[in-house]
Amino acid sequence: MEPPKPPSTAPAPSIAASDGDPAPREPHATANARINVSNHAHGRRWWLWITGGVVLLIVLIVGVPWIIHELNTVSTDDAYVNGHVTFVAPRVPGQVIEVLVDDNNRVHQHDLLVKLDPKPYQVQVDIAQAAVNAARADLATTQASVRSLAGQARSLRFALEHAIEDVDNQIALLRSRVATLASKKAALAKAQADYDRALPLVASGGIAKEEVDRRKEVLAVAEAEVEEALQGVYQIRVSLGLPPTPASGNDLAQTPPDLDQTFSAVRQAQQSLAQAAAQLNITDSFDVTPKQMIADFYKRDPSGDIDKIYAKILPEAPAVKLSEAKLAEAERNLDQANLNLSYTNVWAEIDGVVTRRNVNRGNNVVAGQSLMAVRSLTEIWIDANFKETQIARMRIGQPVDLDVDMYGSKHRFEGQITGFTMGTGSTLALLPPENATGNFVKVVQRLPVRIDVLHYDPDKTPLFIGTSVEPTVHVTEKGTGQVLQPYMPTTAPSTQPETQP
Repeated sequence: MEPPKPPSTAPAPSIAASDGDPAPREPHATANARINVSNHAHGRRWWLWITGGVVLLIVLIVGVPWIIHELNTVSTDDAYVNGHVTFVAPRVPGQVIEVLVDDNNRVHQHDLLVKLDPKPYQVQVDIAQAAVNAARADLATTQASVRSLAGQARSLRFALEHAIEDVDNQIALLRSRVATLASKKAALAKAQADYDRALPLVASGGIAKEEVDRRKEVLAVAEAEVEEALQGVYQIRVSLGLPPTPASGNDLAQTPPDLDQTFSAVRQAQQSLAQAAAQLNITDSFDVTPKQMIADFYKRDPSGDIDKIYAKILPEAPAVKLSEAKLAEAERNLDQANLNLSYTNVWAEIDGVVTRRNVNRGNNVVAGQSLMAVRSLTEIWIDANFKETQIARMRIGQPVDLDVDMYGSKHRFEGQITGFTMGTGSTLALLPPENATGNFVKVVQRLPVRIDVLHYDPDKTPLFIGTSVEPTVHVTEKGTGQVLQPYMPTTAPSTQPETQP
């Protein structure tokens, strides 16, 4: 539509009019032009109103949600993807004979990555196995020796009981000899009386000379028998460690009441038994009597069964314990040798992708040397550094929209705040600032915030460590309402009761 032409500015011809004549009329073309100009101006104003309304509507449609979004969210472009990394290192030194992976290879947990030469460690296993076999043989020998020692202890126990019985028999024999001595003394008294009665009758002829001689001979024999019986009593008393005659009184049968417990032969048998018992880890006081020693031994079993007692004692013998300890040490050395042998295979500890491989076949490596790194594919999160002025309304559990630069607008990830670092980035730096010296200029600090990625599938949309992210936190969402994570004990609580005051 062509724009209307502007009205002509040429002056209209003047027509003289006399008084009383009507005013002269405009030309018809000039009137039409004025009408067209007026219509055009009116239409343009309508178009301006319509355009302004459309613009205002667009501003309201786009601007209001944007304003609401800005008021209800906080975001930062200082964020990046982070994740766990496991450095692969051998636990034992050795020579590399095979490397099974390369950089960017995807691995699963327990996949074999590197193999070391196992021959030196197999030799150590064989040596440790031989030591275990020797320790087992030594234990069997020791157990047999202890059983022999137990038999010796049984024999010595019977010897002690026999020594006590011998003393009792000697005391009984002493009393028998004392009784015999008394009988012989009675016979001697009778013989003496018969001889004394016969002497006066010889002079009167009342008795023959031969009868007197016979009675004298009987008296001499009786005296000899008394002396013989007395010497027999002395012999038994001396053999029992007693003086020939009692220190007090004339009763030759008198003996100490505990002679069968204090006699030297009994004590010797007791100490021999104690020496053998000590090798079986059976100890008693030196002041205990032999009978008490035997009684205490039988108390080790409620029923007094000697076989059950020895069945409990033999495994606890010091020699057996020592051999068992040597066997256990040899077995642990074998376990360590087998463990070192298994360490010649270096496995992947997590699922992930291999990076930083710096090992090749033939390399000699030491324990703890980094061979490669494995980046986790699933343990991924976002470290976002928000300004301290943005933290006030942020809480754990609030939802987060994650825009990753490498995907642009093609994919938006979902996230959730899981924690706030206890310190700003500047305080966690290797050389934190010292604001107490010199002039101070306030700088807005940034606090690292951890954001976990929800519904993350590394097979479809993998995130690479270090890539840039722009997180948008919906601060109007309540979340858990907490800023600090709740305390979670790492060990099981103690089952021991608390000490009462």
